Amino acid sequence: MSTARRATIYLELNVYRALRLKAAATDRSVSDMVNAAVKEALAEDAVDLEAFNERRHEPSIPFEDFLKALRRRGKL
Repeated sequence: MSTARRATIYLELNVYRALRLKAAATDRSVSDMVNAAVKEALAEDAVDLEAFNERRHEPSIPFEDFLKALRRRGKL
């Protein structure tokens, strides 16, 4: 029994056409390509979340204060 689940997604027409052409050219299914792209995006998110977690104890500075400091030092 497959663990895959059916989902309905809506793609822009040109995106769908390009996806179909690439799938045919690489001998892969559209579903395989969409799955790979989603997994890649989720993996990138996981890396980002890990980086945020590692830096959670670093001091932060409000953006406005950072800009002011750059202006004072003549960097902006």
